Amino acid sequence: MPTITTRDGAEIFYKDWGQGRPVVFLHGWPLNGDAWQDQLKAVADAGFRGIAHDRRGHGRSTPVYGGYDFDTFADDLNDLLTELDLRDVTLVAHSMGGGELARYIGRHGTGRVRSAVLLSAITPLMFQTPSSPDGVPQSVFDDLRNGLLTERSQFWKDTAVPFFGANRDGNTVTQGNQDAFWYMGMAQTLQGGVDCVNAFGSTDFTDDLKKFDIPTLVVHGDDDQIVPVEATARKSAEIIPDATLKVYEGGSHGIALVPGEKEQFNRDLLEFLKR
Repeated sequence: MPTITTRDGAEIFYKDWGQGRPVVFLHGWPLNGDAWQDQLKAVADAGFRGIAHDRRGHGRSTPVYGGYDFDTFADDLNDLLTELDLRDVTLVAHSMGGGELARYIGRHGTGRVRSAVLLSAITPLMFQTPSSPDGVPQSVFDDLRNGLLTERSQFWKDTAVPFFGANRDGNTVTQGNQDAFWYMGMAQTLQGGVDCVNAFGSTDFTDDLKKFDIPTLVVHGDDDQIVPVEATARKSAEIIPDATLKVYEGGSHGIALVPGEKEQFNRDLLEFLKR
């Protein structure tokens, strides 16, 4: 399997499809690089090089016990880009991966980066504060951790429903979408699952977003039941100097996977890449 070894010895698995300018995909929680297969094929077919890695503790990467924080994730991404010597890169990040993208730019700059896409991303901050009343209350993060620790297999089955909007009238979510979510969730370490909740439930990326000096596409569904659009995408688009915001009417959190939503996102992604 293609892997790179990070500075602390973790092996990071990645897919590498196509030829051309690189597009690197960063997955959300609790997924892995398989979540991006539709987009990897779309960009490879369009003449780009698509790369998607499994975050440490997810999928086929080393199931480490620690290191589930955004500084570490950003440094792992830097190790990947450096090892593969990728330049003029477009970074595309979903959900928690948006925090990884933001922290990478905050720590390592944009010397290798051409542009960025934030999809259903947690930036600038997901948690509810007096200055961000549209954020997610602390009780929700407590419930996520408790669900994982109580019975994670059923927890992932239950979580797949709001993740994709399968509880909404007229949805196009398939059973396959939900089964794939469960499968990827079960391939994440339990420790990683819990620690990632702690990380995305407490990290503020505002200062990282202020360092963006590249064109950035921000895409979010207005019916995202996991990451509220008002607390995240709209604020990210205000902070990032060169940002374009697209809000999908009725869009779920799992835009890149749901039939109908993923085709719209793929069109917008390819249009952005060809600029």
